[in-house]
Amino acid sequence: MLSAMISEDLARPVASTQDGTHPRPQLLRSAWTDLSGPWRFAFDDLDRGLREQWWLSWPDADREIVVPFPPESPASGVGDTTYHPVSWYRRTLSPADLDAAGHVDGERLMLRFGAVDFRCRVWVDGQVVATHDGGHTPFSCDITDALGQGEHVIVVRTEDDPHDIAQPRGKQDWRESPHIIWYHRTSGIWQQVWLESVPPVAVESLHWTTDPRSATVTAALRLTATPHEPVPVRVRLTYDGAPLAETSTTLSTLETTVVIAVPALTNGQAYEELLWSPEHPRLVDATVDVGADRLSSYLGIRTAEVARGHFLLNDRPYYVRSVLNQGYWPQSHLAAPSADALRLEAQLIKDLGFNATRVHQKFEDPRFLHWADRLGLLVWAEAPASFTYSTVSVERTVREWLEIVQRDYSHPSIVTWVPLNESWGVQHIAHDTRMQHFARALVGLTKALDGTRPVVSNDGWEQVDTDILAIHDYSWDPDVVDARYRDRASVDALIDGIGPAGRRLVLSGAVDDAPVMLTEFGGISYDIDAVDDAWGYSSATTSDDFAKRLAGLLDAVRHSEVLAGFCYTQLADTEQETNGLVRADRTPKLPLEHLRAIVTGDRPS
Repeated sequence: MLSAMISEDLARPVASTQDGTHPRPQLLRSAWTDLSGPWRFAFDDLDRGLREQWWLSWPDADREIVVPFPPESPASGVGDTTYHPVSWYRRTLSPADLDAAGHVDGERLMLRFGAVDFRCRVWVDGQVVATHDGGHTPFSCDITDALGQGEHVIVVRTEDDPHDIAQPRGKQDWRESPHIIWYHRTSGIWQQVWLESVPPVAVESLHWTTDPRSATVTAALRLTATPHEPVPVRVRLTYDGAPLAETSTTLSTLETTVVIAVPALTNGQAYEELLWSPEHPRLVDATVDVGADRLSSYLGIRTAEVARGHFLLNDRPYYVRSVLNQGYWPQSHLAAPSADALRLEAQLIKDLGFNATRVHQKFEDPRFLHWADRLGLLVWAEAPASFTYSTVSVERTVREWLEIVQRDYSHPSIVTWVPLNESWGVQHIAHDTRMQHFARALVGLTKALDGTRPVVSNDGWEQVDTDILAIHDYSWDPDVVDARYRDRASVDALIDGIGPAGRRLVLSGAVDDAPVMLTEFGGISYDIDAVDDAWGYSSATTSDDFAKRLAGLLDAVRHSEVLAGFCYTQLADTEQETNGLVRADRTPKLPLEHLRAIVTGDRPS
């Protein structure tokens, strides 16, 4: 029996060393199949498809699209950036697809979507199997009972009104052409679609909570169905191939938590050898068996919190060197051009000398979070905003935010949640108490789901009940930046008065003990590629000018006795925003080692 179990474990994927292609990198089964590639595609500008039942009779259209690239992007093969609120997708499922997904009689065949912007309906063999609202969150559908005889067909209708400003849309432009800081839209299917076969009772979600202080790891399990009788559960943890801990129990409810004691964490002189950090991104592998379901996962043991003006990682003050990253590519827009591009992005940020990134106005692909976990990169996870305040925008924002907190809970790289930014979607929060209650509620809801990370209520200004005082300041003059953040008295004057953007920094809540961070600054445009309508907060004309301006600002920030970290704007040029450290194709604007020396301050005197 033991040898069979060992053999079975050896045949499973090792989650921490996977190739980075799996859409759910912390919930792996041995078999799955990616449905990316050519699909049939049609715009439906007159909204005829529902009346004419296109899910049964495909329209006379022979256009193809490459999924998961949005139709606005060149990579999709469509590349149409004009207004098209409704689109349709069609793909057949072959017997080989089902075999690759590991499907056998008696199991359930799951069709999963990473993200579809904004609203969609899914049919399989003429039957509706799912509807979903929310352009940035995943969803799944059990298609087993919908499968008919012969060829199987998936049809997806997507709806994304470019003028619906109550949608959480981030920096997707409502105009037909990008302007200022907004860029081309991403609609339709823009993250992976895949098939996976699971037992009738299977794990639907798995959350890891680590507590080195109590020497425990907790696995929170949610199943696809309530078991008719108790099912056995076994969780095994290994580190660097060696056994770390194991526990077994039984499960008879839809949800449960399993606490695993980790004896290695009780050694006060050695437990830090297991902790995750950017300098030591140690990952613990896990196998989880629930009845017939066999999973591979991983986790990172670490703590992230704030106290006495510091951001604390693993109980130690940690200075955050972060860069704003919009996760946007010219050829594929918000969709990653490839799985490997996400690895290269995380590595580039590290190579530039940063230890953190703030993913701006976007819920990033989980495969990027995997590489952040694996390479050692702190992540501030920020929500895409709507452009108005209404009952609808509140409902949509809350729903997507809670779904993402649930999706990304277990990634050790995520150390801060950011539900709101610069009062987007709550433009009148300074005097509208409804908006203040909303911001406060988002903080409370986030902490109700996750008490292990700090929350920034409204990054930039007009903050309520925030754990980190996050300030945006685009002054181009290093002397001004130095004077504003030099010491506590200077920062207190900003807090008590009006902030750099002409707004109050704090509306309510005590911040005396909160770390202060300059979470947006710089934005220096250096337009190497002669982009039309090139834009930045200030402009450099030569490489030497760019280096001087950049070094001046970063030196001023590092000179502060108060700041616990910073986030420079930004990593890469994005459409007409030419204020990146690298160009849109990720080519550095200065030699990489020169940029790294400026970022870290490790330069010859």
